[in-house]
Amino acid sequence: MTTRYARFLPFLFVVLWSTGFIGARLGLPHIQPLTFLLIRYSAVLCCMTLIAWFTRAPWPQSARHWWHIGVAGLLVHGLYLGGVFTAISLGLPAGVASLVVGVQPLLTAIAAGTLLGARVSARQWLGLVLGLVGVALVLSGKLGLEFGAQALVPALVALLAITAGTLYQKKFCPVFDWRTGSVAQFLPTTLLTGVAAAMTENFRIDWSGELVFALGWLVLVLSIGAVSLLNWLIRHSNAVNVASLFYLVPPCTALFAWALFGNTLSGLALLGMGLTVWGVYLARR
Repeated sequence: MTTRYARFLPFLFVVLWSTGFIGARLGLPHIQPLTFLLIRYSAVLCCMTLIAWFTRAPWPQSARHWWHIGVAGLLVHGLYLGGVFTAISLGLPAGVASLVVGVQPLLTAIAAGTLLGARVSARQWLGLVLGLVGVALVLSGKLGLEFGAQALVPALVALLAITAGTLYQKKFCPVFDWRTGSVAQFLPTTLLTGVAAAMTENFRIDWSGELVFALGWLVLVLSIGAVSLLNWLIRHSNAVNVASLFYLVPPCTALFAWALFGNTLSGLALLGMGLTVWGVYLARR
């Protein structure tokens, strides 16, 4: 891929990843969270298996490679999304969940030096802190504090999972074919999500047009489009640069909510967006 187009891929990833709120907002009123994710993962697994077979994509060459890709997928997809969806279903406001997961870039920077030997410059640290402050300002009017501690635990699990998954993939399996790699990632994710759903839910589904649209959007745009871009970014950039992009997700999501659902944007939110963009610029230099 030429440099001309590659430079826009991080921003395309942020836009696609930010649209995940559309599927969650439309789908969750009609289905339980893990059942929702189980159907989503199963559809992605079927789609990517067919794509890999028809395009004759190369498969991982060793059991160890399969294992590493699978572990990374379980952390990045299964535990991360499972934690976020479960936390919201237990009453954690979406703004609080976003802010908890928003600590990920700082946590990644702290761990990257030890686990990957990465050097984080003073400018990057400044950018990461500014980004976190910006995210807090964007979400300041939407946090709400009426939730139980049990709702916060899954969000913390999601934070640790997305951080560990990004670092794990960068260290043990940064290079793999995006088609067959997605199969290797979503296979254990689908199986374990199915087990968790069977243990905690009754698979209640209220089929509706909103749910079908939400599933289609999350499968095609998020789990195939955005996840493929995430794998490419992890392969071609360092962990801190990739993690810093997640700071842009809440501001971008707020813009989508404003455009599609008429949500208001306060002056603090606009200031937070500016700080976040500046922080990510510094962190990625």
